[in-house]
Amino acid sequence: MPDPTKNTLRIGLPKGSLQEPTLDLFKRAGFNVIVNSRSYRPSVDDAELEIRLLRAQEIARYVDHGFLDCGITGRDWVAENEAMVEVVCDLRYSKATSLPTRWVLVVPEDSPIKSVRDLQGKRIATEAIGLTKKYLAKNGVQAEVEFSWGATEVKVPELVDAIVDITETGSSLRANKLRIVDTLMESYPQLVSSKAAFTDPWKREKMQRLALLLNGALEARYKVGLKMNLPEHKLESLLHELPSLRRPTISQLAGGGWLSVETIIDESVVREIIPQLKALGAEGIIEYPLNKVVH
Repeated sequence: MPDPTKNTLRIGLPKGSLQEPTLDLFKRAGFNVIVNSRSYRPSVDDAELEIRLLRAQEIARYVDHGFLDCGITGRDWVAENEAMVEVVCDLRYSKATSLPTRWVLVVPEDSPIKSVRDLQGKRIATEAIGLTKKYLAKNGVQAEVEFSWGATEVKVPELVDAIVDITETGSSLRANKLRIVDTLMESYPQLVSSKAAFTDPWKREKMQRLALLLNGALEARYKVGLKMNLPEHKLESLLHELPSLRRPTISQLAGGGWLSVETIIDESVVREIIPQLKALGAEGIIEYPLNKVVH
């Protein structure tokens, strides 16, 4: 039996394609989550958290109904379930990239369907029944929408005329000789809270602190720290020629005439910038990874 005097936040995390990216994000935010393959209750090194590992499609509904205090799920599944939840924060990550996932209307490459209006009287397969029906209604189109249990892309054109499927890059669709007609929705994961949990001061503060750490970890994904020693008379040249070194931390070194310069930059520019730093007289250049960047 849970201890009623103990403050605990029950949170749902997505299993499936988002599971590993989410667990990695929690690790970089400072939480070690250990998953037992036979259990949907992972352990975590934070006594104030109780984690449940569930399908992303279900999490918003369980949060809405109060079985979970909060959870991480896509904005798309919040909309699909028409869940009445509070959005604590957006979390801009996905299973393979930092791009949002997209729900797209898809047909075979040689299909005569060019727009949503061409779907009148047609058959569509999708996992997102609610999103698809709302999209059709918005465009004044009547079509048959059936639930797809998976492998949706193989159902056209033999079983259905079109599908509504989820994609990040579209590469899988192109590989299956499919063409995107329209985008219904773009979605990132969100940390969402039940109405009751959000009105509880302790739980709301715990969720907000969690959101701060998770977004700090996301902010640090593609950045590194750089630290170097620089002759003092070279500082203005450094800042003028390397504008990517924004708001560096500068301190005087013992002995005079030299400065310690430290900054955070995008990892993608490091290979270009380090030779330039060296040419400007920098010494002892150190590059180091970052776990979190909190603004």
